[in-house]
Amino acid sequence: MFRIDPVIRSLLVLLACLVALFAFLLGGRFFSFANLQSMAFQLPELGILAVAMMVTMMTGGINLSIITTANLAGITAAFCITRLAGADASSGAVLGITAIAFASAMVVSALVGAANGFVVAHLGVSAILATLGTTTVLEGIGVLITRGSVISGFPDAVLFIGNGALFGVPVPLVIFACCALAVGVWLDRTPWGVGVRMTGSNANATAYSGVDVRRVLMKVYILSGLLCGVAALIMIARFNSARAGYGSSYLLVTVLASVLGGVNPDGGFGKVGGLVAALMVLQVIGSGLNLLGLSPHLAIALWGGILLFVIALRLLRARRAGQ
Repeated sequence: MFRIDPVIRSLLVLLACLVALFAFLLGGRFFSFANLQSMAFQLPELGILAVAMMVTMMTGGINLSIITTANLAGITAAFCITRLAGADASSGAVLGITAIAFASAMVVSALVGAANGFVVAHLGVSAILATLGTTTVLEGIGVLITRGSVISGFPDAVLFIGNGALFGVPVPLVIFACCALAVGVWLDRTPWGVGVRMTGSNANATAYSGVDVRRVLMKVYILSGLLCGVAALIMIARFNSARAGYGSSYLLVTVLASVLGGVNPDGGFGKVGGLVAALMVLQVIGSGLNLLGLSPHLAIALWGGILLFVIALRLLRARRAGQ
């Protein structure tokens, strides 16, 4: 008999209650095409960044550099496109340049992930310190390249990725679904995924069991970096611009979504399905409060309160279980 994960079940119940509440308060405005479309376009970039955060948290670590990694990857792609694609470039040349720009962004994000993985896995630096240092370095590089300004003016082929639709489904949502499904399969159905969970549960015991913990961590942080690169491509395509300060408010939300979705902050446990359900809950809260005319800062404050509440509740349950 099919059994749904308790965390996912609880989140789906909460999601249904929130939808019912906002539908009651807002009437048809909440289910309007414009609002549903807005949520469908806003969720993917945050969702992919949340997956990038989740995979590192499952090892007992964290990646505080996901936003700056995404921004630097986006700046790299934007720089290539605007410098190489002239006004008189043919459509074929534009597509080729766009492919090169996107590949460059992915290489940059993978290199950042590899650097984080090396510092954490081989030098033994704590993940929070290593990625915090990376954040500072990447932010400085991003500002240096752009001189604090915005790089904008992309061809339609790029804009389609962030604003287009396939058979009525937003392209960013399709990309997010593919990323979430792929990572979910890797974590649940492959030896590497087992190694990730074992490393998060007990890294020393995992090493003694014959698993190369350093290799597992390197792959995790490279994957996290690559996901940041994918999110960056969606971001620059949706905004038609790139700069060093985009998405600064996303960092808290990615941690919140991971914890709310069932990821153990100490590592070892978590499912992509729970993360997706948590993202939907947070998106509904944000959109509902926005339609009510309340400040977006209230949503951020509320998300922070939810994070503290969830952590406190889990600590309380753990203490009761230990008695």
